[in-house]
Amino acid sequence: MDQWFGMDAVPDPRRACAELLAFYLEAGVEDALDETPHNRFADAPAAADAAPAARPIAAAPDAIRSPRSDPRPEGAPRGAPPPAAPAAAAEDARAQAASARSMYELRALMEAFEGCELKRTAYRLCFGDGNPEARLMFVGEGPGAEEDRQGKPFVGRSGQLLDRMLAAIGLDRTKAYIANVVPWRPPGNRTPTPAEIAICKPFIQRQIELVNPDVLVCVGLPSAQTLLGVREGILKTRGRWMTYRVGEREIRAMATLHPAYLLRQPSQKKYAWRDFKAIRAALR
Repeated sequence: MDQWFGMDAVPDPRRACAELLAFYLEAGVEDALDETPHNRFADAPAAADAAPAARPIAAAPDAIRSPRSDPRPEGAPRGAPPPAAPAAAAEDARAQAASARSMYELRALMEAFEGCELKRTAYRLCFGDGNPEARLMFVGEGPGAEEDRQGKPFVGRSGQLLDRMLAAIGLDRTKAYIANVVPWRPPGNRTPTPAEIAICKPFIQRQIELVNPDVLVCVGLPSAQTLLGVREGILKTRGRWMTYRVGEREIRAMATLHPAYLLRQPSQKKYAWRDFKAIRAALR
């Protein structure tokens, strides 16, 4: 089992470079501007030589307005209102999430939800994957490029490592449910803003309520901060049993290291292996 965590492997520089390039591509870095550093500020025109400021013009009519200036999501009807303010959108998300009586209803509500700006730039909703009746549930931060394309969480390189980690304790996706705090990919894999997390939080909370697992695992620090309210770093937080409350029920919860972090820091896999052995013992 330990070989899946690679604790005894000697780092290969070529493999490390390939993994770093793959990480950059997954994060949205696709082009190199120069082979060598170049100071573009030195070539910038002086303020006095800059072109005179353009005269203000009236707002463009809808017929010629740029798609990027239209506050409505792509594909929305012309009469659709612009996205609501973050506070109002979060309140709307809470009301809609609370009304969902099943995972099917919750997914339909999230597909139609227009209160989060991330939906405008994401390819598709990344709702969840696995068994919604499982005793074990994992929650990450948000989808990456491959997750955005497939509409499933943890299907890229990080997800492949998570699958091997599950196999190491005798589990697979048929025995776990996997979701994210934010179900739409932030542009360029940037960190979601606090407002975006606040808007999306009611949906993941309702997912947890509907799955009602025996063990909840927060994958990475952002997930642990959002759901468990931790304030320390992930290396101090991981591996400690905490409590996540759903109504009158208390669910055993733990934070663990994100597979993307383990791909960059293979020496830390030994800690994740300890966490997964504790998860296996808790399920037994």
